[in-house]
Amino acid sequence: MLQEKVIKGLPGWPMLILLVALLVFSNYMVVAAAKAHATAWIIGWVVVMAVDFVCLFGLTVVNPNEARVVQLFGKYQGSIKEQGLWWVNPLTTRRRVSLRVRNFESSKLKVNDHDGNPIEIAAVVVWRVVETAEAMFHVDDFEQFVHVQSESAVRMLATTYPYDAHVEGQTSLRMSALEIAHRLREEIQERLAKAGVEVIEARISHLAYAPEIASAMLRRQQASAIIAARQKIVEGAVSMVEMALDQLSSKQIVQLDEERKASMVSNLLVVLCSDRDAQPVVNTGTLYQ
Repeated sequence: MLQEKVIKGLPGWPMLILLVALLVFSNYMVVAAAKAHATAWIIGWVVVMAVDFVCLFGLTVVNPNEARVVQLFGKYQGSIKEQGLWWVNPLTTRRRVSLRVRNFESSKLKVNDHDGNPIEIAAVVVWRVVETAEAMFHVDDFEQFVHVQSESAVRMLATTYPYDAHVEGQTSLRMSALEIAHRLREEIQERLAKAGVEVIEARISHLAYAPEIASAMLRRQQASAIIAARQKIVEGAVSMVEMALDQLSSKQIVQLDEERKASMVSNLLVVLCSDRDAQPVVNTGTLYQ
C-alpha cells in the first residue's frame, strides 16, 4: 500500500528570479550571436531558452490547507504540504488535494429499524483528508467514496438499533443521541480509513417514522406517555395514602377498622388518581351510618 511521503521542492522565488534572468540573458545572447552570424551559438542559446522556458512550468503554488501530490511518469514522488511557492521537476504532474474540513448531509434514507419499522434517517458527516497518497491512489474518487460509504454506514446503524427504547436502559436512535453519534462516527471511520480520510464528527440530522406508519406510531407514543404518567400518579397516590394511614394511626386521631380503612383508601385513590377535580360529599351523620 502507498503511504504518504511529505517532500519539499526548491524555494520558488529564487528559482523564479534565476529562470527569468537566464531567459533574458539567453535572449540577449541569441541577438548577439545573430549579429555575429554564429549559427552554432544561436542554436545553443535557443536550446537554453527552450529548456529555461520549460523549467518555468516547475513552479508550483501551494495554498494553506492544501497539498500537491507529485508524480513523475506515473510514479508517486511525494506530497508537498507546506504553503508557498515551490519549484519541482517540470516533467512531474502535481495534483491538488484540499486538506480543508468538509461536511455533507446525506439524503433521507428509508430503512427498517431493528424492530422492523420503516423509518426515515439522514446524517451529517464532517471530514477531511489526512493521507493524500491514499486518497488519490487507493480509491477512484475519494469524495464520492465518502458519500457512498457514509450512507451505507447510516443504513447499517439504523437496522442495528430500534427507533424507540421499549425497555428501560435500551439504546435507541431517538433517545441515545450521543451514543448513536459516537457509534456512527466509528462505523464511518472504519470504512473510510483506507481512503486516507478522517471523520471528525457524524450525527443524525433527520429521524422520523415513515409516513405510512407515522400516525400509528404517534398514537403508540402517546399511549406510552399516558401509561408512564399514570404509573407515576398511582405510585404517588399509594405513598400518600400510606402516609395518611400511618399518621392517623400514630397520632391516634381516629381508630379505623379494616373495612373503614379500605373505604378510605378507595376514596383517596379516586381523588388522587382522577383526571378531574373530586366533588366531595359531606357526611353529617355518624361514621357508621
